[in-house]
Amino acid sequence: MWSLTAGACQWPGQALRAPSCRTATVWKTLCPFWGEEYQVHLPPTFHAVAFYVMDEDALSRDDVIGKVCLTRNTLATHPKGFSGWAHLTEVDPDEEVQGEIHLRLEVMPGTRGCRLRCSVLEARDLAPKDRNGASDPFVRVRYNSRTQETSIVKKSRYPRWNETFEFELEEGASETLCVEAWDWDLVSRNDFLGKVVFNVQRLRAAQQEEGWFPLQPDLSKTRRPEGSLGSLQLEVRLRDEMVLPSCCYQPLVQLLCREVKLGTQGPGQLIPLIEELTSTECRQEVATNLLKLFLGQGLARDFLDLLFQLELGRTSEAWEGAAHEANTLFRSNSLASKSMESFLKVAGMRYLHGVLGPVIARVFEEKKYVELDPSKVEVKDVGCSGLHRTPTEAEVLEQSAQTLRAHLGALLSALSRSVRACPAVIRATFRQLFRRVRERFPGAEHENLPFIAVTSFLCLRFFSPAIMAPKLFHLRERHADARTSRTLLLLAKAVQNVGNMDTLASRAKEAWMEPLQPTVHQGVAQLKDFIAKLVDIEENEELDLQRMLSLQAPPVKEGPLFIHRTKGKGPLMSSSFKKLHFSLTTEALSFAKTPSSKKSALIKLANIQAAEKVEEKSFGSSHVMQVIYTDDAGRPQTAYLQCKCVNELNQWLSALRKVSVNNPGLRGTYHPGVFRGDRWSCCHQKDKTDLGCDKTRSRVTLQEWSDPLDHDLEAQLIYRHLLGVEAELWEKHRKLSAGTEAGSEHTDPGEAPRDPLAQLLQVLQALREAHTTSPAGCLPSEPNRLSELQT
Repeated sequence: MWSLTAGACQWPGQALRAPSCRTATVWKTLCPFWGEEYQVHLPPTFHAVAFYVMDEDALSRDDVIGKVCLTRNTLATHPKGFSGWAHLTEVDPDEEVQGEIHLRLEVMPGTRGCRLRCSVLEARDLAPKDRNGASDPFVRVRYNSRTQETSIVKKSRYPRWNETFEFELEEGASETLCVEAWDWDLVSRNDFLGKVVFNVQRLRAAQQEEGWFPLQPDLSKTRRPEGSLGSLQLEVRLRDEMVLPSCCYQPLVQLLCREVKLGTQGPGQLIPLIEELTSTECRQEVATNLLKLFLGQGLARDFLDLLFQLELGRTSEAWEGAAHEANTLFRSNSLASKSMESFLKVAGMRYLHGVLGPVIARVFEEKKYVELDPSKVEVKDVGCSGLHRTPTEAEVLEQSAQTLRAHLGALLSALSRSVRACPAVIRATFRQLFRRVRERFPGAEHENLPFIAVTSFLCLRFFSPAIMAPKLFHLRERHADARTSRTLLLLAKAVQNVGNMDTLASRAKEAWMEPLQPTVHQGVAQLKDFIAKLVDIEENEELDLQRMLSLQAPPVKEGPLFIHRTKGKGPLMSSSFKKLHFSLTTEALSFAKTPSSKKSALIKLANIQAAEKVEEKSFGSSHVMQVIYTDDAGRPQTAYLQCKCVNELNQWLSALRKVSVNNPGLRGTYHPGVFRGDRWSCCHQKDKTDLGCDKTRSRVTLQEWSDPLDHDLEAQLIYRHLLGVEAELWEKHRKLSAGTEAGSEHTDPGEAPRDPLAQLLQVLQALREAHTTSPAGCLPSEPNRLSELQT
C-alpha cells in the first residue's frame, strides 16, 4: 500500500504547496519498487525537494511513513545527479508548514520610549489541518514574554484579520519578535501552521517594514535515529537554466536548420559532429532536445532522414554479406535510434493508445495465469479448473499458449487496421526509412531489411516497451501485479519475435516459445502487409494529409474529465460533476460525450486568464482545477474540472498554462475556493468580482510528451550541451584548418565565417556573452529562470 509523492518546498521541512507527482501504489509489501520517472519544473525560489512515502488507506486519509528532503545545495553538489539510498526521516506536523503571511511592522515614538506596532493583515495558502481540507487559523504575536492573539477565522486557508498589536520596546529586552500562525481546535491541541521571526534591531533601523513573509517550520524538536523508518533509493538530477529571449537563439537554430536542409551534402555536417562528440550517457537527452527543436521548425522528418543516411553510410561492405547480422540494423544506441525513439513518443502516443489500449485492458481484466516456460510453471498458483481440479502442467502450458495467441492475434489485427490512424508525419518518416534502406541494400538477399528497419523502431522500441510497462506509457494508472506482468512480458517477447521477422536466431533463443510459432509466422505476413501499406504514401497524399491536419489544430492533451460549472447560489456537490472527453488544442478547450463524438468548444484559448488548483474543501476532492476565462461577450466565467489523480491534475494545469502563456489578459491573482451563497469559501470575501486572495502560477509543473513545444528551452539545452564539448569542437576546427594556407580561411572583420563549424563556435561565444550581458538587438524582457528536476 505504498506510494511516493514528490514536490518542491521553500525550505527543508516545509509542506508542498501542491504535490507535483505521485507514483502508483504498490500493495502489501515492505519493500516496494516503483521504477517511475518524472520531469518536474520547479519555481526558481525553491530551497528543497521533498519525497514523501505514504501508506494508502481506502477509507481515511493516507498516512505518511516518512520523507527524504534534498536541499538545493545538496543537489548542486551533484551536477551529474544524486543517486543512492537516503534514510527516511520522521514527519513532524510542526515542520510541515506552507503559505505566507502579510504583515506591517512599525517602530513608533511613545511616551516612555519607542513602541513596536505589528499589524497582522492576512495570510494565504496555509496548510490544511482539518478533515474538511481547511483550517481555523489565528495568529499569536510574542515579544518580551508578552503574547497577543488575533481572532479565529473559521474554515479558511486564506484568512483576513486586519488587527494591530503594540509592544513597548525596552532596552536589554528580547531582540526578536515572533509571529506564529496556529490552527484552532476545540477538542485537541492547536496545530502549528508556521512562524516568522524578526530582528528588532533591524526593525529599529528600518522604522517600517511591510510585505508577504513565507511561514517557516519549527525545527527545534529532536528526531528519531536515522534509518529507523527505512530508506528510499532515488536518482535525482537538478538542471538550472537561464532561458534567454527567442532572438538570442535564432543564429543557433538557423545554423542547425540549414545543416539539416543541406543533408549529407552539407559542407560542415554539424549533426554527425554533434553525434560523434556526444557521450553514450547523455545521447538520449541530446537526441530528444534536437528532435523537439526540429519538430518545432517543421524539420523532424528531414532531421531523422539525415540520421538514417548517416547510420546506413557507416555499414561496411563486409556487413552486406553477413546475413546473420541483418537484425542489428538500427539496434544500437546511436543518435538515429534515440531520436527516432523520442519522435515516436512525441508524435505517436495517441496512436499507441488506440492500438494497444484495448489489448492491455483485456490482459489486466482477465488476470489469467500464463506461463510458457516449463521450468517456471507453478501449478499450485493456477487454481482449480472448470472441472474443480488442479490442472496438469501440460494443460497449463496449452491454456497459456491459447491465451497468448488470442492476445497476439488481437494486437496484430488492431495494428493491421490502423494504417489510416497512424499520424501522417510518422508514415512519411517510415517511408523515408524504408526507401533509404532499400537503396542501400537493393539485393534480393536483403528483401526483409527495410521491413526489419521499420519494426526495429515500431515494435522493439515503441510497442514492446509499452506492453511491458503500460504505466510508464500512461496506458494504465497502476503497475501490473506479478501475474499480469508475466503475461505482458511474454506478449512483448512474442511481438519482438514478429518484429524480428521470425528469424532462426529469435526462435533458437527461447525454444519454449514454440507454441506461439503459427501465430508469430502469420503475424510476420500481417506485419509486412501493414508496413507496405503504411509506407505506400505518395508525396501529394502526404501533403494532403498534412494540409488536412493543419486545418484541425492538433491536440495538445486530451482525455476524460468531470466538469461542473457553477450556477446560482446553491451548494456545489461533487455528485454534480459530469464525465466528458476533453481535448486541448492551440485554439480551444473542447469537449464531447465520447472521443469519437463531435466536439463542442468550451473555451477559446485566447480567452483563458488562469488555470489553477481548487482547494480540497470546495468539492471534497484535491484533484479539481479551475479554468478562468471570458466568454464571447467579455464576461468572466469559471469552469471547474475534476481529474482522477494528482499527476493528471498537474499535467492538465501544465498544458493549459503553456498554451496560454502569451495571452494578454492573464490574471495575477485568483480565488482558490468557490463563491458559495454570498461569499468566497477561501477568504470569506462577499464581493464576487474580487480578483482573488492568492497568486496565480504561470509556470508548468509536470512535463510530459504531449506538452506544447518550448523552442527557446530546447535551444538553450542544446547550447548547454555544445558548451560542454566546446574544447573538442575547437580541436576539430584546428584539425580541419590545419591543411589550409595561412589566411585563406580569414574573413573580413564583421563578416560571418563561411565554415559551419567556425560559425557554430562564433554562435556559442555570442550566447555565452548573452548569459552575462544584455545582448544587442534583443528585447529588454526578463530572462526565464528554469529549474528542472528529473527523478
